[in-house]
Amino acid sequence: MANHKSAIKKARMSLRRNVINTKTLGEVRTVEKKLRKSIAAKTKTEALTTLSELNSRLSKAAKKGRMKKKTASRKVSRLSKLVATLQ
Repeated sequence: MANHKSAIKKARMSLRRNVINTKTLGEVRTVEKKLRKSIAAKTKTEALTTLSELNSRLSKAAKKGRMKKKTASRKVSRLSKLVATLQ
């Protein structure tokens, strides 16, 4: 357990940040699964709308430091390529 006042505050902040980060990344994963399902079902209109939502969530997560910018960019790129292959 933390002994100093600053260490106690840091521990509280760490727990709070962990909850926020987990929630954000969970939402991103959920939207990504939804996109992959629509790609598998070959529904292009749904895939395009879900892709734009995923792009938004990934860029926000990267901007706020929840995930690395290059990771978000790579995910968007690869999933965009999959959506583009749909007829």
